[in-house]
Amino acid sequence: MQPVLFIGETLVDLTCERPVSDWAEIDAFVPHCGGAPTNAAIVAARCGAPVALGGGVGDDQWGRWLEARLVAERVDLRWWSLLPGVRTAVAFVAIDGDAVPDFLIYGEGIEPALVALEPRLEEAVAASCAVELGSNTFVGERERAVSARARELALGQGKPVVVDVNLRLHRWADAREAVEVVRAFCTDALLVKVSGEEARLLSGESDAAQAADALCASLHAQVVVVTLGGEGALVRGAVRSDVDGVLARVVDTTGAGDAVTGVLVAALAAAGFEPAAVAGALPRAVAIAARSTEAHGALEALPVDLSAAADR
Repeated sequence: MQPVLFIGETLVDLTCERPVSDWAEIDAFVPHCGGAPTNAAIVAARCGAPVALGGGVGDDQWGRWLEARLVAERVDLRWWSLLPGVRTAVAFVAIDGDAVPDFLIYGEGIEPALVALEPRLEEAVAASCAVELGSNTFVGERERAVSARARELALGQGKPVVVDVNLRLHRWADAREAVEVVRAFCTDALLVKVSGEEARLLSGESDAAQAADALCASLHAQVVVVTLGGEGALVRGAVRSDVDGVLARVVDTTGAGDAVTGVLVAALAAAGFEPAAVAGALPRAVAIAARSTEAHGALEALPVDLSAAADR
């Protein structure tokens, strides 16, 4: 079976593993694998899906540290490179008393990785069964062009596109442009995953269910999943379902949304990308996302084999 191609950033999360109210309180950091599409790809792989990662990191100590972990997670790295002369991006992460992360990123990030992928993009998409994109690759002009080409190639070949909206407005010069660009990428997607706030921004609707319905109608997306933190999630479009939240001993919410994406993509791949698989897998996705919050780092609380593991 061809892998699902996840395109986007891989980086090191250096996390302060205790809650702080100010960066001045931090006294130590612990490294974790990071980057939204990378986290989602690892979760999908742990669920048993064949996955490939498109992008790269610097050919330096941190880059090789990440490579070793991706190999151990059985992620296909044919389209992922160690890039000479590039510094691997490092995100320093501070967690507040509500378990919400704040990021400070150093090093070279998305653009060099996407530029390196560009000459092999057609081959990569042709060798994949679906393409997953995240909105962090839509900000800069060069990486946006590569992402747009990947979407175009996938749709042109009749392959599903999944868009994980991870909207960081502080990275954009203009919020209206961010909304317009992200909406364009979501058009005709099989699955669009958004948070409650992202759903409101993209649709103009304050109610999460109404926002999901509006996005399906205006973007011609087959299904839209809205994650609601501790309150659970819902899906609208070709299938409809509401899932309650799962109690968790929350210490760090980094990557919880990525866990949802990974579980849903794995379920879709196993079901031949039938939209009904999203509704079937959403309770498990919510449960696994809740579990992911119970340790620091996006993946540390999750079993290395999620293919048959209990949700809790």
